[in-house]
Amino acid sequence: MSKLIEMFRVFFKIGAFTFGGGYAMIPLIEEEVVINKKWIEKQEFMDILVVSQSLPGALAINCSVFLGYKIAGFLGAIIALLAVIIPSFLIIIVIAAFFMQFRDNYYVNAAFKGITAAVPMLVLIGAISLGKGLEKNMRTAITIILAFIALVIFHIHPILVIIISAIYGIIFLKKKVG
Repeated sequence: MSKLIEMFRVFFKIGAFTFGGGYAMIPLIEEEVVINKKWIEKQEFMDILVVSQSLPGALAINCSVFLGYKIAGFLGAIIALLAVIIPSFLIIIVIAAFFMQFRDNYYVNAAFKGITAAVPMLVLIGAISLGKGLEKNMRTAITIILAFIALVIFHIHPILVIIISAIYGIIFLKKKVG
């Protein structure tokens, strides 16, 4: 029971103190689940992130459900899910109730500007963390470069890039068994 309570506390903290969406959460999730608590290994975390990104829905929600399940089974998945969404839910309720009264407040605007400036760095740290788990070889480098070109230069939809990358991996990157 104490592990479930600790899980709730950790995922609640992740949900409460991460701004900017799922990718901004990656460094905090990794810090808490892999480094501090040692509930899973780095490679398991990377695998869970890949699966979480590949499925429909919010990365943070998918990731917390997978991690919760890995750590403590079905009940762990429910606890992690609730813990990560409750802070956002409560914050949104409070903001919705009072936003119009405070939207022109100097300090509120300054706080939002500060948070907005920090979010790209959190996303960058998440991307670097994901990159550390990749195999360092020419195929991986070419895949990254082609995905970047497809997304940035040709503006190919990210879902199509993910599907093509998955097909490429299935066909060309399967490991030989035996």
